Amino acid sequence: MNYSPGPVIAYMEQRPWIPIMACIAYVSLIIAGTKFMKSRPSLNLRKTLACWNFGLSAFSAIGVLRVAPALYHNLTTLSIKDNFCGNPESLYGSGSSGLWVQFFILSKFPELVDTFFIVVNKKPLIFLHWYHHITVMLYCWHSFVTTSPPGIFFVVMNYSVHSSMYGYYFLMAIRKRPKWFNPIIITTFQISQMVVGVIVTVVSFYFWKTEDESCHIQRENNTAAFLMYGSYLFLFMQFFIGRYYKGQKAKAAKLSSNPAMITKKIL
Repeated sequence: MNYSPGPVIAYMEQRPWIPIMACIAYVSLIIAGTKFMKSRPSLNLRKTLACWNFGLSAFSAIGVLRVAPALYHNLTTLSIKDNFCGNPESLYGSGSSGLWVQFFILSKFPELVDTFFIVVNKKPLIFLHWYHHITVMLYCWHSFVTTSPPGIFFVVMNYSVHSSMYGYYFLMAIRKRPKWFNPIIITTFQISQMVVGVIVTVVSFYFWKTEDESCHIQRENNTAAFLMYGSYLFLFMQFFIGRYYKGQKAKAAKLSSNPAMITKKIL
């Protein structure tokens, strides 16, 4: 309850090269790993993957429980201006919520391991996946050291989406996914997060433009957030349409052109 993020923020502020080097290593390992696995059979790591996804889901769920109450309290007791312009350390950055915000920032490094399972299982690695990991890690590091006031909105949203997303991946890994749980639900959650993210950055721009220097919003960080969430929204919408609209349309056309497949589908 008395946690202060000051020492960690100072440490991270003096070492901006850490996330940059992590990104370089990440991309290099993707290239090397893909080439290494090209002539080798995929690895059977289903149990390891299940444990990994369960751990991230549980971690994210705890994060929601620790940070969401702080956001709710701020929204119900403070003005919108104070929520967007106030000092983050006093709003949510210290105490238990501050500790779990810090955990969120640092969790972007181990989350890169997600890509390892894709590479060793020889699954398609789409641009959205690795682009998302790199940009999120860089942005979170910058937001933390510059103490971004709207950061708590992003933290709560991401914790919430990840708790359900990794929970879904866990059920897939152990082959226990409920038949009623359509993956379109997860993608819809992700798109909703991007829509809210864009709205938050637009509101932040408004307060940055209309308020005096006492407002803690920084133009550079908020511009990065707008570009990041805007690009995510575009890419996730593109993914959504390609997978759930065009994919289903192509599947229906394939079935209609093959009577045997229609019969098999019915049976």
